[in-house]
Amino acid sequence: MLRRKSRILIAPIVVLVLIGTLVACAPSSGPAAPAGPKKIVVGFTASQTGAQNVASGKQIEGLQLWLDDVTKAGGIKLKDGSVVMPDIKFYDDESKTDRVQALYTKLINEDKVDFLISPYSSGLAKAAAVVSEQNSKVMITTGAADDATMEQGFKNIYQLYTPASRYQSGALDMLNQLDPSLKKIAIVYEKDSFSTSVANALKAYATDKGYNVVLFEGYDSGTTDFAPFINEITANAPDAIMGGGHFADGSSFAKQLYDKKVPVRFISLLVAPPEPTFADIGDAALTVVGPSQWEPQVTYSADSAKAANLPWYGISVKDFIAEYQAKYKADPSYHSAGGYMAGLLLQKAIEDTGSVDPAQIKTYLDTVDLMTFYGHIKFSTDAKTHGKQTVHSMVYIQWQKDSAGKLVKQIVWPVEAKSADGMLRPAQ
Repeated sequence: MLRRKSRILIAPIVVLVLIGTLVACAPSSGPAAPAGPKKIVVGFTASQTGAQNVASGKQIEGLQLWLDDVTKAGGIKLKDGSVVMPDIKFYDDESKTDRVQALYTKLINEDKVDFLISPYSSGLAKAAAVVSEQNSKVMITTGAADDATMEQGFKNIYQLYTPASRYQSGALDMLNQLDPSLKKIAIVYEKDSFSTSVANALKAYATDKGYNVVLFEGYDSGTTDFAPFINEITANAPDAIMGGGHFADGSSFAKQLYDKKVPVRFISLLVAPPEPTFADIGDAALTVVGPSQWEPQVTYSADSAKAANLPWYGISVKDFIAEYQAKYKADPSYHSAGGYMAGLLLQKAIEDTGSVDPAQIKTYLDTVDLMTFYGHIKFSTDAKTHGKQTVHSMVYIQWQKDSAGKLVKQIVWPVEAKSADGMLRPAQ
């Protein structure tokens, strides 16, 4: 009896197993499971060491913040329902041109990255641009303002920064408004490609505006002792000193001008003054002016985009600042904003084209004309200057003291963007 019962019980189980197997093997008539995110890799080099490490570090922080935002949002969502998930791949270029060329070649040929972002500084970006162009790779340059890089007929390189030729002209306009009688200018600059481009353009602009350029002198990259140049400045008795180069030399130059009590009414230097850490030199920072690609006080918004008849895209200024402060426990600089913007622009191109095909991305970038938290963005499509930034505007900051005596950055030019009135240094 027990055996019979066992045989009777086994039969239904066998039938059920067979039915389950047949159901599992039968072709599905329902919708296919959605494919996983398409992964892309954005490649670049960073100056984790060497002369450009401060500004480069800020640039990479901005880019990483963008990647965090995209990752938290579940990727870049396209209109067809698919998702693109970006990642980044980078190496330390040590602030050296030869390493940039070797590493961008590696990123393209060995790592097979999909898109490129430039290293920080015009000299390093120029080296990367040559490699990128030779390999027909789309590269967004940020932290690179040299006009020369964008006047070689490149087809795949797109510049976010206002070109160097427009860097210091606003500072001179500000000086003219503060005191039109101050006409003697000393231009002392770092002898790298970017700083030299700025200096040459400034000299031409100053001469055209009726200023007397009493000193036009370059110094080697890596200079730390500015005594010989300060002696020349003192001998020529200028009203204003303009020029500079990058963070380390600019900070040292400003500090030594202060320590030597150089009797000058106006100082405007590249790169260093807009960095929050410029305040570490103390009262030597006071009244120093610096051109900036972006500052936390800017007022770009969906409303200002609408007023300018431009599309608005992306994160607000307020949210960018809050996210950056939460992640890095510091205020963002324009280098940070440029890094975030490089990723944001690539994201916008992928969303609008619905593709990661480089040819489609390139076609899109040729036509882009929009406003973001970083400002207005548009690129030249002329053969010689293809990809050069045409509309992004500089703002000029000056270190002043607040009511509590603390050094703070204020936007002082142009007047429609200012957060405080500009000031001259005290007469001595």
